[in-house]
Amino acid sequence: MGSAIQNSRRKTSFDVDFAKIEVVKEVLGTASLTETIDAALDEVINRRDRQALLDFLFTPGHVDLDDDEVMSKAWR
Repeated sequence: MGSAIQNSRRKTSFDVDFAKIEVVKEVLGTASLTETIDAALDEVINRRDRQALLDFLFTPGHVDLDDDEVMSKAWR
């Protein structure tokens, strides 16, 4: 997991739905368009990473979360 994304910023031009941007600014607590888009992209990447972790944790054989004997000793 984790992201191997390098800082590869560059200027671009595209159409943006500013009504959506205003909602996302409020949700993420961001101020500028660039900050908002960057934070939204981070959220998508984090969502992917969280899903990969859940997939790992709930794939039989990867961890012993469903083994009662192992889990009974987990917090000792």
